[in-house]
Amino acid sequence: MKTRLKKLLTAKRKRTIVDAKRICSAVLIPLYKFQGEYHVVFIKRTDTVKTHKGQISFPGGGRESCDKELKDTAIREAGEEIGLRIEDIEIIGELDDEITTTSNFIVTPFVAEIPWPYEFKPEKAEVAEIITVPLSALLDKNNTRPAIETIEGGIVVDSYEYHYKGKVIWGATARILQKFLEIVKQASV
Repeated sequence: MKTRLKKLLTAKRKRTIVDAKRICSAVLIPLYKFQGEYHVVFIKRTDTVKTHKGQISFPGGGRESCDKELKDTAIREAGEEIGLRIEDIEIIGELDDEITTTSNFIVTPFVAEIPWPYEFKPEKAEVAEIITVPLSALLDKNNTRPAIETIEGGIVVDSYEYHYKGKVIWGATARILQKFLEIVKQASV
C-alpha cells in the first residue's frame, strides 16, 4: 500500500491555501505497520497548551524561523511532541491544506511512515496521551459520523467525527483524516 499511496499523493494536485491573516503550520500523519495492518498515530493535547486544549490531533504546530519549509515544521514538531527522530521518518506525501475553525491556522499535512515498534517520548507539557488507531477502524463507517463546523464569517462546512474506544477525533484533524482516508481507499484498490 505504501508504494501506491506515495504514487497517488505525488500525482495529486495539492490545494494550497494562502491567507496572510492566518498562521502557517504543519502536522505529521505518522503511519506504522503492525501485524500486517497500518495504524495512525494521534496525540491528545494537554489542557495547558495555548490552543486546541484537550483535542485529539496529529503531532504538529506553527512554523518557526528555523524551518526551511513546512515539511521541516511537521518533522520538528513530531520530534518535540512525541520524540520521533528525523532519521526514522519517511515522508510519503503531502495532503491539501486545511484551516482550523477554533484558531487561526492553515495546516499543511504530511503523511509519513515510521518504524514499529517505536519508543515514543511524549512532551508532558503538550501531550497528554499518544493514541494509535488501526486504519481499519478509521475506515469503518460505524465509527464515522457527519458533522458541521462554522468557520470565520459564518461559513458552514461539512466535517466528520471519528469515534474509537471512547475517543472523538473532530475538527480540522477529522477533515484532514477524511481526505487521507479517501486516498487510502484508492491505494487499497
